[in-house]
Amino acid sequence: MLISAFVLGLLGSFHCVGMCGPIAFMLPVDRTNNFKKLSQITFYHFGRLLAYSIIGLIFGLIGKSLYIFGFQQQLSIIIGIIMILIVLIPQKTFNKYSVAKPIYKLISKVKSALGNALKRKRTDTFLTIGFLNGFLPCGLVYMAVFAAIASGNALNGSVYMAVFGLGTIPLMTTAIYFSQFLKGTARQRIQKAIPIFVVLIGILFILRGLGLGIPYISPEPVYDMVSNGMSCH
Repeated sequence: MLISAFVLGLLGSFHCVGMCGPIAFMLPVDRTNNFKKLSQITFYHFGRLLAYSIIGLIFGLIGKSLYIFGFQQQLSIIIGIIMILIVLIPQKTFNKYSVAKPIYKLISKVKSALGNALKRKRTDTFLTIGFLNGFLPCGLVYMAVFAAIASGNALNGSVYMAVFGLGTIPLMTTAIYFSQFLKGTARQRIQKAIPIFVVLIGILFILRGLGLGIPYISPEPVYDMVSNGMSCH
């Protein structure tokens, strides 16, 4: 599943450039010193990866609690269905019933803190900008979060989100260096391919939840022999 995390991040970064690209373009990097510029961009990416890892840790813990109560298989199926529905249902429908409104104030504070950080040029500034950037709302991040929940524990959830973040690095770095490079039909075609890939990931989660005995794709569920009264005496 980690491969799906990286590919989701890689393809999704075309969407991320549209959402977070303005922040990347506005980074106060030192354009007179290539080494310093590279180190500043590295700190920015590290901040984003740190934020994604924390998000994955939190939602991985939620997934673990559901796993303890025996809902792991059902959870995988439900998350797969949700991922597919999010792609198929028009965006206007979600806007009518937005559940994110209560956290808009928090998002506003994050954006305000980002604005203040963008005015400074200290080394730690880039870490702060990247970290705050990681908490901004993004549809592709939500998809990765669903996968982190289905991972079943905090470590796997954190690693999944970190690998997702790694997948976004190549294109986000390109956006910082060459803002004009990402325009045109190629970007539009890849953006159209993102929903298809999300649906494929959703199908994989459904198959995994069904436990059909297919190696790596849909392994049979492992039951606790003791809890089922089948322990040897």
